[in-house]
Amino acid sequence: MTVTRAVVIGAGIVGLTTGIALRRAGIDVLICEQAPEIRAAGAGLGLWANALAVFDELGIGEQVRAIGKPSEMYFHDPAGRLLETPEFGVEDHRYLLVHRAKLTDLLADAVGRENIRLDTGFHGYEEHADGITVRLTDGSSAEADVLVGADGAYSAVRTQLVPGSPAQEHRGHQVWRAVVPADGTGVQGNRLILGTNGCRGGYVRTYDGSVYWLVNQFKSPPLTGTRKQQALERALHLEDGQDGVLARLIGATPEELILHNQIMLVPPLPHWVSARVALAGDAAHAISPHITAGATLGIEDAALLGDLLAAGDVPTALAAYQADRIPRYARVAELSAAVEHAPTPQEFARHYAAFSHWMITPQNSAQVQVRA
Repeated sequence: MTVTRAVVIGAGIVGLTTGIALRRAGIDVLICEQAPEIRAAGAGLGLWANALAVFDELGIGEQVRAIGKPSEMYFHDPAGRLLETPEFGVEDHRYLLVHRAKLTDLLADAVGRENIRLDTGFHGYEEHADGITVRLTDGSSAEADVLVGADGAYSAVRTQLVPGSPAQEHRGHQVWRAVVPADGTGVQGNRLILGTNGCRGGYVRTYDGSVYWLVNQFKSPPLTGTRKQQALERALHLEDGQDGVLARLIGATPEELILHNQIMLVPPLPHWVSARVALAGDAAHAISPHITAGATLGIEDAALLGDLLAAGDVPTALAAYQADRIPRYARVAELSAAVEHAPTPQEFARHYAAFSHWMITPQNSAQVQVRA
């Protein structure tokens, strides 16, 4: 019953981490990425304690910390007053801020770039009693024991495994962000702000001295103007006065460096697995980034798959994976909704701390033990 070969679709953070976990379990891995290069959409990325524990077990924790900056998730109101959450400890607010592209490069090196096939997307699969045939967009196919779809919110693997489950707009939820040099910005520290009109945003210093700024809005009206104008309009709801630090950061950012996204969600799925196929990360549970935990939770998925598949029986391992994950994400959805629909900034801050406390508490985390 030994699992000898796996195909992973998607060379993002979750796909690459899955590859590392499977290789450490003694499984030969092929990672297929439809893009012509390893690249990462987005700028900064927060990793919580449970994700860092996985990287420690995988033997790359120190390398990940070397490209990150320890940060804390505290919120302020537009006047600069701290929204305190005295019922939660400092550890419930701590995370590591990393540059998404640098983390992706690190993970690609760790899994071995010779195990990654670029310019190769997923076309379809056929399951057999003793394995699976994965058909790829370059006309080739690969035989394996298991297929992992880690190909994001628009997952092609999910389209076949769970028909009729396309990603959906989180209606009215928009986000703007960028990384800029700190010189001349006057940024002395980090500030995350809960404002009016459903706006949230702020800025944090990264490990290399740059500044990552972010603005998002729930229930946004229709967008007009350039990306910079849109972000500046939201910044007015986040800082008292029109010349705050956030507004200056946005104003100093070249238009082409500003990233904008309509937030997309994956609806709750009736199943994540079949006998030989499993979904991981955003392919299974793309959630709103207002809780900044999607990557962290997907990294847990990867580690749990590696641990369970090391036992050898694929259908049993995937059934156990699903039995662990679906209830966990039902609870994530409840806690995320409590944050989103909090009636006041103070309640938003309190519900956010409650979520992070739940997520990093060991008895609530996935029972992951990566095999040496």
